[in-house]
Amino acid sequence: MKKLILQMQMSVDGFVGAVEDHRWQLWDWGEESDWDDELKTDFNAVFDTVDTILLSRKMAEEGYVGHWANAARKYPEDRFYAFAQRIVEAQKVVLSDKLKASRWERTSLASGDLPREVDALKAGEGGDIAVFGGAGFASALIAAGLVDEFQLFINPAVLGAGRRIFDQGGFARLKLLGSKAYACGMVVSRYAQAG
Repeated sequence: MKKLILQMQMSVDGFVGAVEDHRWQLWDWGEESDWDDELKTDFNAVFDTVDTILLSRKMAEEGYVGHWANAARKYPEDRFYAFAQRIVEAQKVVLSDKLKASRWERTSLASGDLPREVDALKAGEGGDIAVFGGAGFASALIAAGLVDEFQLFINPAVLGAGRRIFDQGGFARLKLLGSKAYACGMVVSRYAQAG
């Protein structure tokens, strides 16, 4: 069975979105990245196990699919952009009740009951599923108990306020799968549901 892997950048104090427009993430969608080479290499390694990407409607409409397709074309030989080609090759699924048709390459729509749709994806053949979306989408997946692995990219920043992803669910005990600090200041911690 496939794992659903939620990757999320967050601040040291647990926020995934800032109230004010400060640049706090070491890597945003732009070409500039403050990630060090080791972190980029490790990030690419995660995508070796992924063949499906689950996206929120908002993330898809904000340009996720097109952005990484452009990056794959622009940097075909750059080993640090290897994940961009994997994103292009992966099957993408956008969860939405509002959209009627996909306008993105290799991307299908799923709607309706969130647990039913995610369970159907997990039951399929192939590699794991990476999840990308905002705080609301991540919170809904967490509250429904659908996330198998959390990959939290802790940025060296304290926001003091903003959006969180663990606000909807109740108590949960997590099991640490691994944690690694990088020269750029990022700490990546991986967790699974305990028990």
